[in-house]
Amino acid sequence: MDWKQAWSTTAHTTNSALDSLTPVCAPFATRWDLEADRRTKLRTPEHLKALMAAQKEHNAARSTHATAKSQQLSARAASNNPFAAGRRAARVASKAALRHERDTRTKLKTARVNYPSTLKAVAVQAHSVHAVPGVIASALMSTSHLTLWPAATSAVLVGANVAALALGRRKLRVAVDESVSLEERQLMERLDPSYWVEHAPDRGLSGTVTTPPAIEPGGIRCEIRLDGTWTVKTLADKADSVRALLGARTALRIRITSASRGGWAVLTLATRSAAAGVSSLWTPDRMPSDPLMMSLALDTETGDEVLVPFDERLLVSGASGTGKSWSFRPLMATAHLRGDLLLIDGKGEEANIWEAACRVAVERDEITDAVDEAHGEMTRRKVDMKARGISVWDGRQLTVVVDEGQVILALIAKDKDRLQRLIELSSLGRSRGVVLWWATQYPLTDGGAPGVHKLIAPNLLTRFSLRVAGTTQAQVALDDCAHYAPHQIPDGREYRGHGYLKGYGPRMLRTWTLDDAGVRALPKSIWSPAKASGGPAPRTPLHLVKGTAALSGAASNRDKVLAAVQSGARTARDVADATGLNKGTVSREIKALSASGALHRTADGMLLPGQQAA
Repeated sequence: MDWKQAWSTTAHTTNSALDSLTPVCAPFATRWDLEADRRTKLRTPEHLKALMAAQKEHNAARSTHATAKSQQLSARAASNNPFAAGRRAARVASKAALRHERDTRTKLKTARVNYPSTLKAVAVQAHSVHAVPGVIASALMSTSHLTLWPAATSAVLVGANVAALALGRRKLRVAVDESVSLEERQLMERLDPSYWVEHAPDRGLSGTVTTPPAIEPGGIRCEIRLDGTWTVKTLADKADSVRALLGARTALRIRITSASRGGWAVLTLATRSAAAGVSSLWTPDRMPSDPLMMSLALDTETGDEVLVPFDERLLVSGASGTGKSWSFRPLMATAHLRGDLLLIDGKGEEANIWEAACRVAVERDEITDAVDEAHGEMTRRKVDMKARGISVWDGRQLTVVVDEGQVILALIAKDKDRLQRLIELSSLGRSRGVVLWWATQYPLTDGGAPGVHKLIAPNLLTRFSLRVAGTTQAQVALDDCAHYAPHQIPDGREYRGHGYLKGYGPRMLRTWTLDDAGVRALPKSIWSPAKASGGPAPRTPLHLVKGTAALSGAASNRDKVLAAVQSGARTARDVADATGLNKGTVSREIKALSASGALHRTADGMLLPGQQAA
């Protein structure tokens, strides 16, 4: 047997047990020391002199009262007349002496409070009350057999008092990994129960006791016992006091939540991120095997991957510069690879990247057409589902992405018919496989320029928010989970792509990102509405035109695009600027010219005339 190893194991186990008991006894030891210190400070020479004077005066008053009472008894024996002068005088003197004795007794009590006995002396006296009778009882009860339980009970009480003081005063040494930073080391030292209990009353946190903190992938975690009237909510409201007690920097995220048992809270300090060592770049391999789920982000506290429903309506909010577009791209790529994607881009920059992969709408006529066609597809599927007798669409999902919502709403605000179609897409489309995803920098439903319509927002049940401007935006962005406080996410480059998911808990998530090259690498799949089956084909309306130019407009536009490329335009934007055509028309003509071989698109997206490319 390895005695050295056995001794080490025993010592470690003992120390661990004592460390676990120390926080329980720390409040008792703290109260003991505070009371002992209070009594010591009151035991001054001035208070001692006042006590001695009060004792002397009280003894004199007692003696006077005893004499007056004796004289009253003598006067009563000398005369049977209760109204005799001698008896009345003795009675008055006795009452006066009694009042004086009571007054001096009150002064003596006050003097004893001002000059109290030491707490150690009080403890000895208290224990003597049960120790001496216990020993005597054990001796008297012992006949043929020795009876020890009265004395043993008294000894246990004395030992419990001594042990509780020793454990409560025991200085814990927090086991700190060498890899922790200086900031983490200082925070863990202040979370030590001995430090916390001693300094908590100064910050209004008396009645709370910490357990030894631990380092986790997401930072420092510590449980706090809540005594008296403390609750998790009241402690969370005192977060500023906790920050001051720990001396934590203002930007450090502090989270106070409920523990797994009543009367306990969990304090988390986000000194590190569990996602720090994992690349944020999204690839198709990130798509989960479950076709009804998609990967949104990593939990920065646990490192777990966070999934959200693929077929659920989604609201993504984030102020400018928070990484909203890059964070949204992996979800759009998932929708593109699993079904059909229609991007309605109010700003236009994202459409420049996605137009080679999916259907995009940027200009006013393209946006209105896209809304009409998506609504028409939803209606066609309704008819198809009725004919087939099914309640949920079983084909490809059409994901309609609106980015930036404020611009789109401003564009169709006066077009009540198309606004109603957009509202119906959000409320009726999900069961028909037409799902609306909405992204905005301005998560507001009221005012002159709302970022999401007040009739659309309630239908967007899955909500993810990066940093937003204020509490009003946070309320719309996360609804009843606005207390996650996305408006308090630090404004820094390292926090781009970080946010909160409604219903997941106030744990910050780091989203996946997809760069321009990743979008260009996606396979091409341009959605177009399916034609309704059955019934006569719709008649094409006739328009009165002048001359033949209107009849050959498509050819002339194509010639303009080809001429612009031959003149040096290399991107769709350059062509649009050179010809004055809208982006949708330019995109269609470029595709037609590329199919015929008149134009060629290089690997980096540049346009070249067919002969030059050859």
